[in-house]
Amino acid sequence: MVNYFLYAFRNLRRRGMRSWLTLIGICIGIAAVIALITLGTALKMAVIGQFGISSTEVLTVQAGGMNNYGPPGSGVVKSLTTQDVDAISKLDTVDIAAGRKIEYVKAEFNRIQQISYAISMPTDNRVIEFMYQNLNVKSIEGRLMQSGDSGKVMLGNKFLDKDKNGFGKAIHAGDKILIQSKKFEVIGILDKKGSFIIDQVIIIDEKDLKEMMGYGDKTDIIAVKVKNKDLIDKAKEEIEKLMRQRRNVKVGEEDFDVSTPQAALATVNSILSGIQIFIIIIASIAIIVGAIGIINTMTTSVLERKKEIGIMKAIGARNSNIFFLFCIEAGMMGVFGGVAGIIVGLFFGYSGVFGINYFLGTGAKINIDLWLISLSLFGSFLIGSIAGIIPAMKAANQNPVEALRD
Repeated sequence: MVNYFLYAFRNLRRRGMRSWLTLIGICIGIAAVIALITLGTALKMAVIGQFGISSTEVLTVQAGGMNNYGPPGSGVVKSLTTQDVDAISKLDTVDIAAGRKIEYVKAEFNRIQQISYAISMPTDNRVIEFMYQNLNVKSIEGRLMQSGDSGKVMLGNKFLDKDKNGFGKAIHAGDKILIQSKKFEVIGILDKKGSFIIDQVIIIDEKDLKEMMGYGDKTDIIAVKVKNKDLIDKAKEEIEKLMRQRRNVKVGEEDFDVSTPQAALATVNSILSGIQIFIIIIASIAIIVGAIGIINTMTTSVLERKKEIGIMKAIGARNSNIFFLFCIEAGMMGVFGGVAGIIVGLFFGYSGVFGINYFLGTGAKINIDLWLISLSLFGSFLIGSIAGIIPAMKAANQNPVEALRD
């Protein structure tokens, strides 16, 4: 068996460029599969990080409408209100309901102005604690905001990076920043969350934000903590029934949405899975093209090596010897294509994960699946071997006398 592989390797080296060109199809297919699965895993982790929610007992209520490209709740036909928050908090299945307002604000630091977005922080300490648990955040500088922190703000981790915050200078706890031309003290900087939403947010006391922006009793998002995770479905039904009554809409005509983070994440995962399936189909086509290339190359090799086959059979080689020789040679072509594909796929996987982390500000790590790599190598050998069966049978069935005469 070792001799089979050594002899096949020498034949591949002898054919030079033609052998390497044959590997392109297999290489592209395996590279696409490796890169896709690597990127898909990293992208899912990045998307999970964007939700920034750790609790399984939280529901989110948003008004429906044309959101365009603004923050959640912007451009809706009919906004949610603080009265909606109070009404939801009184339901038997609900423990806490907290409204959040999201506004674009003009921020100025280091004599540079830019547009950022701010989120209101409730004034009730119990609700504040729920918000911190909901977002799963902690401070890396200073401290977290508490009730009564009027005139103070808390900033996302991105503001620590002078190259990314847009101000050309890092902002630290204790610094002063102008928001809507009003001076605020930076009381704390959040630890990096890996979410482009949380990492670049400005958190302001809700009274200060309402005073500056004048939005009245409107709110964009209502975060609802259920008393027990087993009541999540019942709470969702009760909130939907309550909101239909308050907004005077019928079933099926809702201008609001009540959802769980898990449901939203499941939707995203289904989209990503659909993309993965599509690209796997494209990769499969490339692998099929590569297999056809191997068949073509091996068939040509059989025609070119008729005399060689005749000599081997004349000195005692059996049909099985000739068959295994050509079949293993085809399999080795598949393996070389697979190895090249794995290297190329990992390269694009690393590059893609780096790009995701850079543009989204996430901390997704590349996950090298050794089982996947081993399976890819075995699969590429199997594909090559199967592709070489017909040419190998043709070589094995050669008549030695006719082969020598030709």
